[in-house]
Amino acid sequence: MALCLSIAGRQARSVSEREVDRHLLIRGLIILGLDPLWMSLGFGYGVLFQVLYAIGGSMIIMIGLRRLNPKLLLMVSLGFMVFSEVFAGLALWISGGERAGPVGAFLITGGIISDGVFVLYPLLPWLAYMVLGWSIGNMLITGRIKRPFRFYGAAGFTCLVIFLVVRGLNGYGNMVLYRYGTSMVQWLHVSKYPPSLTFSLLELGLMCLLLAVLSRFYRNRNASAWNPLIVYGQTPLFFYILHVHLLAAAAKLTGLYKSAGLMETGLATAAVMIVLYPFCIQYRKFKRAHPQGLLQYI
Repeated sequence: MALCLSIAGRQARSVSEREVDRHLLIRGLIILGLDPLWMSLGFGYGVLFQVLYAIGGSMIIMIGLRRLNPKLLLMVSLGFMVFSEVFAGLALWISGGERAGPVGAFLITGGIISDGVFVLYPLLPWLAYMVLGWSIGNMLITGRIKRPFRFYGAAGFTCLVIFLVVRGLNGYGNMVLYRYGTSMVQWLHVSKYPPSLTFSLLELGLMCLLLAVLSRFYRNRNASAWNPLIVYGQTPLFFYILHVHLLAAAAKLTGLYKSAGLMETGLATAAVMIVLYPFCIQYRKFKRAHPQGLLQYI
């Protein structure tokens, strides 16, 4: 996300602030609407508000937040991650029950809104990730992060060490999803819905280490336009809105829907990436040929 938002930051230099706001608003509304109108059909669980709802809504809010001081945004995003469990508890306390009300579910905790309507990715916790990405992207394009490899490596190592401490203490920071043993599964079974502090530390730590490796590998190196990382990185939303439906259709046709294991899931993932690779290349070509079209936002 930091990489995507740093690209957006570069684009902001070449166009007016109003134009940037317009692009964020249109892209945000389109992405937000894809979850209930399109992605829900692939998952088949009713009307879902999940990752695209969180990303689209966060983009709209970033119209105002991006004008604030990046250091302030960085502190706010990290603060929300640290106190996410407090905010979730507050939302439950306000509702007076075991579940937050509709507003609390959409914004903080997620959950069932009504029969057949579910929020899996509440807006504010995932907005914190986007704000974090925006802040780091700003530091990258302004040269305040001079050695990305060292920065990402230190950040990743720090996050994972703190994760081990918080998960080891087995108290606050786990969104009440505690360990009941010392197995690897118990250590990794952290709350994602809504995201806990331990989830944030684990995922951000692994992501930063991966970015450190990639920044070192691609430093002073021109990557091929056919590189899968480049192709999927330039067509992420197009890939996303197709892969679920393709996987669901293939699973139902083969009789494996909700019945296969981890090995079959890995093979299916590899297969869908191979199948969609040429389509992503063609879509990238189409977008470049029609830069002003509505499909530029997908």
